[in-house]
Amino acid sequence: MRKVGFATLVAAATMVATPVLAEPVLIENVKGYTIRNGELVRFDALVFGEDGKVIATGTHKELVKAHAGAVKRDGRGKVMLPGLIDAHGHVGGLGETLTTIDLSSTTSLKAALKQVSAYAAANPKAAWIRGSGWNQVIWKLGRFPNAAELDAVLKDRPVWLERVDGHAGWANSKTLALAGITRDTKDPDGGRLERDAQGNPTGVLVDKAMDLVVKMLPAKTEADRSANLTAALAHMARLGLTGAHDAGVEAADIDVYRKFADEGRLTARIYAMVGGVGEDFKKVSAGGPLLGYGQDRLTVRSVKLYADGALGSRGAALIEPYSDDPGNRGLLFKKPEAMQADIETALKAGFQVNVHAIGDAGNREVLDAFEGAFAKVGGRDLRNRIEHAQVLALTDLPRLESLGLVASMQPTHATSDMNMAEDRVGHERIRGAYAWRTVLNQGTVIAGGSDFPVESANPFFGLHAAINRTDHEGKPVAGWHAEQAMTRVEAFRAFTLDAAYAAHQEKSLGSLEPGKWADFILVDQDIFAVDPQLIWKTKVAETWVGGRRVFPAGR
Repeated sequence: MRKVGFATLVAAATMVATPVLAEPVLIENVKGYTIRNGELVRFDALVFGEDGKVIATGTHKELVKAHAGAVKRDGRGKVMLPGLIDAHGHVGGLGETLTTIDLSSTTSLKAALKQVSAYAAANPKAAWIRGSGWNQVIWKLGRFPNAAELDAVLKDRPVWLERVDGHAGWANSKTLALAGITRDTKDPDGGRLERDAQGNPTGVLVDKAMDLVVKMLPAKTEADRSANLTAALAHMARLGLTGAHDAGVEAADIDVYRKFADEGRLTARIYAMVGGVGEDFKKVSAGGPLLGYGQDRLTVRSVKLYADGALGSRGAALIEPYSDDPGNRGLLFKKPEAMQADIETALKAGFQVNVHAIGDAGNREVLDAFEGAFAKVGGRDLRNRIEHAQVLALTDLPRLESLGLVASMQPTHATSDMNMAEDRVGHERIRGAYAWRTVLNQGTVIAGGSDFPVESANPFFGLHAAINRTDHEGKPVAGWHAEQAMTRVEAFRAFTLDAAYAAHQEKSLGSLEPGKWADFILVDQDIFAVDPQLIWKTKVAETWVGGRRVFPAGR
């Protein structure tokens, strides 16, 4: 993810967005696209009302005649699209990434250590040095980094750096000492301490073991959450995201979202998933789901659960051992009966259940748990989801459809993981991995997302990956397992109407049709006509949410 100046982000987000006008507004001179009745349709003008909802799309001639009194705005020949929706991101995490050390662009351990040292020097009063985004696969280490390497650049302050997937953390010796981690520390259920040949912790903690450090981090204040949200919203607006499904929030995050909505500062529509069914869920769900708060700016009607870890850190749970680590099957976070019990708790409260599952064993456990829960408490109609649905046994893929589940998938995961995924699972299991075409052909809805800040929040990177299955240099030339690619319309729909469907919002969001919110973007190129290898280069000129321009703001 490209680093953006925090001051610039804050300034952009705090400017007053374009107010909704009393008269209808006609945006003319555009090349517009939307999905209507399942088909991609074109228009060259759009009219929205003072309520911020679409009145009509069509030809310039017919709309000018029908709305003679409308305020006219020139779209300057730009391409108009419905606002893009990221169906799986971490909004607070994105804000933190924008304001702490971002190692996602580093290509070597040396470069990462240099960045940590520079940040520490520039922030002498920071009690903790924190960051994220490292990836030992890209560094070509052939191993995880270790505490001694961090100690060489910073040993007097604790350092905590999360891996790019958020499923492993890298600590220096100061952090390990503060956490009381020694060779006698046992691996927690669902977690693992990386160790050397003598059994000493090396400084990398995988999945649930991360909690040993995370519980020591300074508690987030309301000011911290507000600053992170401000930064994230500005970044999202610049990229053309008018909505995001926030995958795993706390009650305190929801309080900040409500405050921003009340103050007119929530410049994207947030579909929040409560993290787990513990105390926060009890608090949030006491009054039932929160639907359409602040003119549909905030909805809280789902729960986020976890089945396993991630493939890159070998924490994803596999039925058979890793092909490149024969003694390792990854980590299941819960016993099957506990997973089903948590699903039942959420379903009985009327909340959709969205479960993170990466490996084929993790996905199978979730499929079994949904099947058992539906038989006991119902809830199939809640459009429950598997988040990632990354590696499934071929025999399990049809169960997504038979159980009525949405596959919430992130196309850029495939192009980021193609440098190691087949090494992890082998030639046979890869047939059920990142299998978008198979999933779509069986009738399962795919909700497109990025998992930001694990991946870039730029939705055009996701569209590019879904359509091409290549990196930005067009490699591999034929596409990585190109038989699983999406068409342009399918990818577009995954990030618009089907993402809205996955949130029960397709009647108000996801397309530019009469009665729906006027959430749209103006971009510099036609993603349906340009060379598909150029889609990732698409730039956003303007972003509008509910008839208010939120990027560029303040004009």
